[in-house]
Amino acid sequence: MVARTVRLGSERITNEGIRIGTVHRPPRGVAKTDFASHNWFDVWFPNLAPSADTVKLAHSATTPQEWNTFFKHYRAEMATPENVHTIELLAALSHHSNFSVGCYCEDEAHCHRSVLRSLLIDKGAKVA
Repeated sequence: MVARTVRLGSERITNEGIRIGTVHRPPRGVAKTDFASHNWFDVWFPNLAPSADTVKLAHSATTPQEWNTFFKHYRAEMATPENVHTIELLAALSHHSNFSVGCYCEDEAHCHRSVLRSLLIDKGAKVA
């Protein structure tokens, strides 16, 4: 059993498990009934998405310093007790079930899901 990070909308891999969308907004122009069948996500969980202000930092980031500022802000948002509990829950579930968490970003290195992967690992998750 394992947790993965994925780009939402990408083809699913064998035994990927449930796909969790950790994005602030669902995909535009897609009916809710089509989210799963079009490989977006099975469950939308915006609680683990960066806030709108933090997303603005990512959209304007062009230098390593600016990306680090984005990552720092996102980590601070994930440090709230509610989010820590959620990450701990997902880490525990990774030992018993396959699932993936994802975002729309093309480059994981410039996406909150890279931080989310790290946070899951820090809490003992089995990550692919």
